[in-house]
Amino acid sequence: MARPLRITYEGALYHITSRGNEKNPIYRDNGDYLRFLEILSELPQRYSILIHGYVLMGNHYHLLIETLKSNITNVMHYLNTTYTGYFNRKYKRAGHLFQGRYRGFLIEKEKYLLSVSRYIHLNPVRASMVRKLEEYRWSSYLEYAGIQQKSDWLTCDWILGQFSKYEARAKRLYKRFVDEGMREKEFPFSFLKGGLILGSETFIEKVKRKVTLKRHREIPETRKLTRRIGYEDIIGVVGRGLKVSEQEIISGRRDNLAKKITLYLLRRHTDMRNEEIARYFGIGYTAVSQASLRLKREVEKNIKIKKIVEEMEEGLLSEV
Repeated sequence: MARPLRITYEGALYHITSRGNEKNPIYRDNGDYLRFLEILSELPQRYSILIHGYVLMGNHYHLLIETLKSNITNVMHYLNTTYTGYFNRKYKRAGHLFQGRYRGFLIEKEKYLLSVSRYIHLNPVRASMVRKLEEYRWSSYLEYAGIQQKSDWLTCDWILGQFSKYEARAKRLYKRFVDEGMREKEFPFSFLKGGLILGSETFIEKVKRKVTLKRHREIPETRKLTRRIGYEDIIGVVGRGLKVSEQEIISGRRDNLAKKITLYLLRRHTDMRNEEIARYFGIGYTAVSQASLRLKREVEKNIKIKKIVEEMEEGLLSEV
């Protein structure tokens, strides 16, 4: 299974979700919701984070977390393991409660925090759990809308401050903003970049300067957020690995291993369309996908070929 990419730095803002194993409930009664919120309330002081919002949804949750330190992994490890321990003890069970790793999307605060906040708060209505958000207890919406007293550990100032400097007016306007979201047909995550970042190109460039992103074949998002691998990179790594020239790769027969690996890697690691790849090799564009598929099957069956391909991929990823 592909591993999710983790981008961490001081001042990062995340939309975090984690789902129950096999989509099973992670809360069975009110006591479970309350215990989860109790653990959540410890995080700001323990880890120097800001919690801008939350929604607990039966078999998963949504959080908006801003880290003042580069420590989101530690934060989420503590939250999920502490709650899992409580849940397993209470219900006399063992094993994982959550399905794999949590998912975390990086958010450009100024551009997208408002829309993501509205999106997560609307979840109970969209899931037909309640007719009105005021009826749903396990969400920070009640505090944002002024229906419930704000918890000390919840940070509402930034979001409400976008509406008015007067708290009562800001809460009224935020409530109206969320209500209007029911008519929106486009969700903020439609604009997700690289399956990971919700932000402008300028924001993505800033993130790249803050952290070192290296490509990894088990983390697909890295291919979209780092320098692109091109035709020359693939030809070079295959040529060096199998000690053949570019001409030998291009003009080789269909069962030529170098040619098959090259077509496979071009399809897997570049943004080139089949038509572009086909022009280099003087073949039909359907032959590109067919050759790539044949090599994929060989990799699954032949340990020697699998090792060759993996070494070439490691070579590619280490160069960019």
